[in-house]
Amino acid sequence: MRIALFVTCLADAMAPQVGRATVALLERLGHEVVFPAGQTCCGQMHVNTGYRREAVPLVRHHVETFDPFDVVVAPSGSCVGSVRHQHAEVAREAGDGALARRAESVAGRTYELSELLVDVLGVEDVGAYYPHRVTYHPTCHSLRMLRVEDKPLRLLRKVRGMTLVELPAAEQCCGFGGTFALKNADVSTAMLADKMSNVLATGAEVATAGDASCLMHIGGGLSRLRTGTRAVHLAEILATTETS
Repeated sequence: MRIALFVTCLADAMAPQVGRATVALLERLGHEVVFPAGQTCCGQMHVNTGYRREAVPLVRHHVETFDPFDVVVAPSGSCVGSVRHQHAEVAREAGDGALARRAESVAGRTYELSELLVDVLGVEDVGAYYPHRVTYHPTCHSLRMLRVEDKPLRLLRKVRGMTLVELPAAEQCCGFGGTFALKNADVSTAMLADKMSNVLATGAEVATAGDASCLMHIGGGLSRLRTGTRAVHLAEILATTETS
């Protein structure tokens, strides 16, 4: 299968290893991965902060960039959530029905990584090996917007050598929420403290999730406290093998 990688601007700028891991994983499974070089921000941060009209050119560019591909994958529940639930709506509000229809078409072919693996490719055991104690944080957008349910956990349970431990109060937000962490820093910090406390209670070496943004928030907190617990994206774990 030929798959287009929507790497997301945050992964591209802050966590490029996530994009590389996604490519390595899918190629190992026998698929061709294409990186459309013209891709930019999908416009989520504009929409979420009230700049919906300003997001229209970004939506149009995203649609034009990914429309040629039958399947698009992103290692981010947040950005896939934006493509599915915001793009067509933003285009309609701007009075561009044609763009809205094209955006819906692209959205219907765009998948978060665990969705692509389990629902489209029909695979749960990707041949990964990761000899660490790991706990999983279900990010808000993947859980509530995309409803990926237990797909990431089904993938993690098949990873050889790994001890997967349940995260207490897993469904509670980590406090990032994009600009929420900036505009409501005190509340965000308190939410992060709760999340870190729960992560550390598991005794995990690694906290994983499907969004680099949430992992940046959680990992930053764990690093500042010098806990020794690392934040690692789901794609990085699934891309790791005994020979990696």
